[in-house]
Amino acid sequence: MVFSIARRVVHDPSLAEEVAQDVFFELYGQLPSLASEEHVVHWLRRVTVHRSIDQARRRLRRPQDYAAVSFAESGVMEPAAATQDGVQEIDPWVAGRLREMIAALPVVPRTVIVLRYQEGLGPEEIAGVLEMPVATVKSHLQRALKVLRAKMQQRPRREGAQRLRN
Repeated sequence: MVFSIARRVVHDPSLAEEVAQDVFFELYGQLPSLASEEHVVHWLRRVTVHRSIDQARRRLRRPQDYAAVSFAESGVMEPAAATQDGVQEIDPWVAGRLREMIAALPVVPRTVIVLRYQEGLGPEEIAGVLEMPVATVKSHLQRALKVLRAKMQQRPRREGAQRLRN
């Protein structure tokens, strides 16, 4: 969970490993103050998200190089299309475009999307993890989804056609 959240936010496996190591090192020192297993999970999510956001903000350039980071890891849902027998089939083109668009979002809205759709947290839980008002979380979520929908409806540019025009 820790590595997965960090990787989705920073879009770099080596940075995500560093974040995870820092989080677990800090967890070791905090264990006596954590009361239950649920408290540990909440603490891990909160600290991981904050460390990941800090790390992502430290990077000088946007993570476009890592736009291909896959949401196909275990426990993460991909966009799907219904088939005739009602079974859901993954549309690889749609999944790839969605990964790229999520990776292009600013760090906080991207983190809200990751926590909502990868981790399955509700707005109240996300607000607790990010230490921000629920209304702010809902606003980030709503705006990010609006941006993703608008980008999804745009026709993708073809590289060859773009090169011919230039």
